[in-house]
Amino acid sequence: MRVLYIDEAGCLGTLPSPISDIQPVFVIAGVSFDVSRLGDITRDFIALKRRFFPGAYKSPHHLDALLVEAKGADIRRNASIGGRNAKRAAFGFLDGVLDLIDRHDGKFFGRIWVKGISVPFNGRSIYTFSMQDICTTFERFLEVTDEQGFIVADSRNKSGNTNVSHSVFTKKFQAVGDAFPHLLEMPLFGHSDNHAGIQIADLLCSALLFPMAVQTYCAGHITSVHVRNYAALKTRYMMRLRQRQFRYQDTDGRWRGGFTVSDAIAYRSGAELFR
Repeated sequence: MRVLYIDEAGCLGTLPSPISDIQPVFVIAGVSFDVSRLGDITRDFIALKRRFFPGAYKSPHHLDALLVEAKGADIRRNASIGGRNAKRAAFGFLDGVLDLIDRHDGKFFGRIWVKGISVPFNGRSIYTFSMQDICTTFERFLEVTDEQGFIVADSRNKSGNTNVSHSVFTKKFQAVGDAFPHLLEMPLFGHSDNHAGIQIADLLCSALLFPMAVQTYCAGHITSVHVRNYAALKTRYMMRLRQRQFRYQDTDGRWRGGFTVSDAIAYRSGAELFR
């Protein structure tokens, strides 16, 4: 049985101008693990946090380290504009996280939205569509591996959670056929300080995919506090992320899944993320 942890990075607001402080990219993505590995994953992740950020955890109780997050936004800032020690810790930590994912055979699923300049961005619809799309890819993965699974997403608010969950409910219990027969339940919502998997998904979204997308699709078009030089992050990690995607061919032979990119600035393909 597999569990898919999902988080997001960026905001759902429209980008009014190329110099706006609105985040130019929205990412929703996750990582899936076999449930039998969750105990080892949690212990490995806590050990990584204590190794690279020992000063952040004051409690004498080892497991309390999970309660204090190493936020992906802070990691990407340190990796791009931090001092030498901060950069070393950021890259070392991300190396360790990806090693953990490799060791426990994690698989990536997600969508990346590059906002157009002065183009309406319907955040509610995009979030809902993205979750449905990720469910479709996860369902295909479960079909291929002959497994069942469920989704745990980072909780936002009751209204947003209900809307997303109901959008999956309507497809699972539609009049003709179940769109997600291998999913045991509607997406569930948890608090990140209780789930190592959600914290790992945050790092995937905020520390890796967000800066890679900004570097690839926004540099030269957007000038704001969110557009820094993330070339080092992209160069170091793009192939590792590419190799951990789950992709599949549809009935027409087209490749689906993985990290799907919708670029409303220059309409470049998702392949550019890994070049």
